[in-house]
Amino acid sequence: MGKPIVAIVGRPNVGKSTLFNKIVGQRLSIVEDTPGVTRDRIFGDVEWCGKKFSVVDTGGIEPASKDIILSQMREQAQLAIGAADAIVLVTDVRSGVTATDADIAAMLLKSGVPVVLCVNKCDQVGDPPAEFYEFYNLGLGDPMMVSSVHGHGTGDLLDRICELIEFPEEEEEEGEIIKVAVIGKPNVGKSSLVNKVAGENRCIVSDIAGTTRDAVDTTIENTFGTFTFIDTAGLRRKSKVEDAIEHYSNLRAEMAVERADVCLILIDGEVGFTEQDSKVAGIAHEAGKGCIILVNKWDAVEKDDKTMQEMRTQLEKDFSFMSYAPILFISAKTGQRLDRMFELIHLVASSNAMRVTTGMLNDILAQATARVQPPTDKGKRLKIYYMTQASTKPPTFICFVNDKELFHFSYQRYLENRIRDTFGLEGTPVRMIVRERKDKE
Repeated sequence: MGKPIVAIVGRPNVGKSTLFNKIVGQRLSIVEDTPGVTRDRIFGDVEWCGKKFSVVDTGGIEPASKDIILSQMREQAQLAIGAADAIVLVTDVRSGVTATDADIAAMLLKSGVPVVLCVNKCDQVGDPPAEFYEFYNLGLGDPMMVSSVHGHGTGDLLDRICELIEFPEEEEEEGEIIKVAVIGKPNVGKSSLVNKVAGENRCIVSDIAGTTRDAVDTTIENTFGTFTFIDTAGLRRKSKVEDAIEHYSNLRAEMAVERADVCLILIDGEVGFTEQDSKVAGIAHEAGKGCIILVNKWDAVEKDDKTMQEMRTQLEKDFSFMSYAPILFISAKTGQRLDRMFELIHLVASSNAMRVTTGMLNDILAQATARVQPPTDKGKRLKIYYMTQASTKPPTFICFVNDKELFHFSYQRYLENRIRDTFGLEGTPVRMIVRERKDKE
């Protein structure tokens, strides 16, 4: 049995995401003074008085709306309610009880899940304002005064939540979880891929670019192991980012890359490589993450027996700066080659975290320098004294040499390729740091 789940629901703009960020203790959910900023379900972990549970932030519920994205947001909120062990209904003291609040309260009463009624934006400390008492009309028991901006009342709220939940007995430690960030430009099918591997609609999917805004975590257990997939917003060029929400979405996507072990770089198979794809890949490469290039929508591409090889050759040229990244042709819609994708994720994650002993490194170094002599310049030859691995994620090696100037880029590349071939380092960048050590005269 996993951790209990607490869903935060309510109509748009009552402060659900602010409350979520306050409880979780980090800024996971984008907060902006516009209704409908949060769209997908966003999960965060909470520990309160030694008890652990997950909190889900949902998009604002508008029961009567016909808009495509709003109705999908409502669906996401209903999924969260269906899976929750307790629910926090957030309302706004300034606007009082609205018809939407009453509709949502009626929906929650039917669900049979315990509900805590949270009256937000009570920013004054002391006795409750007169408007506070009308919330008793919702029939959800005693309301709780909270100010999610200042944090007043959040402790009492967490106490109440803990009273309502049945916590499971202590469970055994879980195995290694590989964190996978799904990145790419808008509309290449990132959310569709996450939904396909999760086997449920965890992320809202539509043809409207910019549908996903937050980085959404989805933990998946299958025969290949346990993975946390992080669906991110499409990364656009800085000049194309129009509003504050999109600016934060971009930041979230870059933060998602930071906390991932492996980045899946999605490309639209129908469109092919674009300048923007190399920018996105560059973010993951610079961060030193394991990378896999996925060509999505392959089911929709008209092809013959040469199409894949031709495209692979072209992509190898386009991504020449990260020649280590394997290329896989998939379809998030049909699930084509997703098993192979999981095998690659494992391989790339272990390459990225590989540690090589100094003894083995120096054996390779001796063989490599015997096969190809180090370069000389004006009669002075490069001497490489020894090599050692400084860190993992990505594998970083330090070479001690007699003269940095002599250590040409081409020779560095040659040594790197020898290390890659010997240890099968696929899908991970390798860093080389050159240190100079003068000969003792």
